[in-house]
Amino acid sequence: MQLLASPLASSGGGGITLLLPLILIVGMIWFMSRTQRKQRERQAATVAALQPGTKVVTTSGMVGIVEETDDEYVTLEISDGVLVQVVKAAIGRVIPDEAEPETADEATDDVADEVGEVTDPSKDPVDVPDAGRDKADGKVQDTPKHTEN
Repeated sequence: MQLLASPLASSGGGGITLLLPLILIVGMIWFMSRTQRKQRERQAATVAALQPGTKVVTTSGMVGIVEETDDEYVTLEISDGVLVQVVKAAIGRVIPDEAEPETADEATDDVADEVGEVTDPSKDPVDVPDAGRDKADGKVQDTPKHTEN
C-alpha cells in the first residue's frame, strides 16, 4: 500500500491576504502624516503673516491684538495698555476683520423690500381675544375652582 501526500486545501492567494492589512496600515499612517503636515504648514503661514493690528486667539484662549512681532515672540495687547509677550507657536488662529454688523431695523427693511410691504409692529394694533374678560365692566371673570368628587 502506497501513501501519497496530498496538499491540504489552501485558501488560494495566501500571500496577498497577508499583505492587505499591512498595506492598509501603511496607507492610514501616510494619510495621517500628510494631514498633520498640511496643518503645520497652514499654522506656519498664519504665524509668518502676522503684522501689527491683527486680532488673534492664542492656543490657551487669550484674545489680543498684535502690537509687534519678533523672530520668536509676538507682543499682544489684551486690554488697553496691557501687553503680553507670547511665543509665536502659541498663536492659534487669526480672527478675520468683520464688516459693520447690520442693525435689526436695516434687516427688517431689507426683508420688507423683498416681500413688497412694510409692517411696523409698533404701529399695528394686535387683535387679542378677550381671554375671559367680562364685556360689561372689563374685569377678569372668576375662574371656577377645582373640587374633588
